[in-house]
Amino acid sequence: MPKIISQSIVGYKVKTEEEIKQVKEEKPSAEIVQMHESVKRPEMLLGSTYKVKTPLSDHALYMTINDIVLNPGTEHELRRPFEIFINSKNMDHFQWVVALTRVISAVFRKGGDCTFLAEELKAVFDPKGGYFKAGGKFMPSLVAEIGDAIESHLKMIGLLEDDTLDEHQQALVDEKRKEYESLQNNGGAAEYNGDYPEGAQMCSKCMTKAAVLMDGCMTCLSCGDSKCG
Repeated sequence: MPKIISQSIVGYKVKTEEEIKQVKEEKPSAEIVQMHESVKRPEMLLGSTYKVKTPLSDHALYMTINDIVLNPGTEHELRRPFEIFINSKNMDHFQWVVALTRVISAVFRKGGDCTFLAEELKAVFDPKGGYFKAGGKFMPSLVAEIGDAIESHLKMIGLLEDDTLDEHQQALVDEKRKEYESLQNNGGAAEYNGDYPEGAQMCSKCMTKAAVLMDGCMTCLSCGDSKCG
């Protein structure tokens, strides 16, 4: 069908083969996918398994968190938790563990900020009392240790900032430890219960049984916190 040109032609340009080829090769930019409840579960997910062993049970809990990778291969690539499973031979906690994992998985798939889960779970206290896990860190309950494992996973995938000591802080802690050992060696060999001295008190900052009396102040040999500054 002929096309009528009603205006005067003032100029023209013939496209080269390279320009035509470039237009064909150009693809519209893909839409950035964010985590939301409509995202379908892919065939394969990246998973990490954490062992939770408490003195409250003879059997350990094995917690697996599967992550989904959004926008793979692009500058907007994101790794977000998608689901969680907890398995154990101990059936005493079966009901509430299944309920907890389903609720957490639903929050993961809902999208948005899910980092609050770790903090909320870590704040759960057992009325019968907590316990110290390996390394001297205090856990107020089994639920709190599950929250601690989730927090470790969120730090690993980059959703939470890693609060480990930097090289300067670690050097300070090592210096404090050597100073304490030298003081103890003058009065006798220092006895250690695990990684920290026997009789160390719990640090209110890192909740680790690693605070010792140095220079009239309680100093933590784990995080370096001291009342003396």
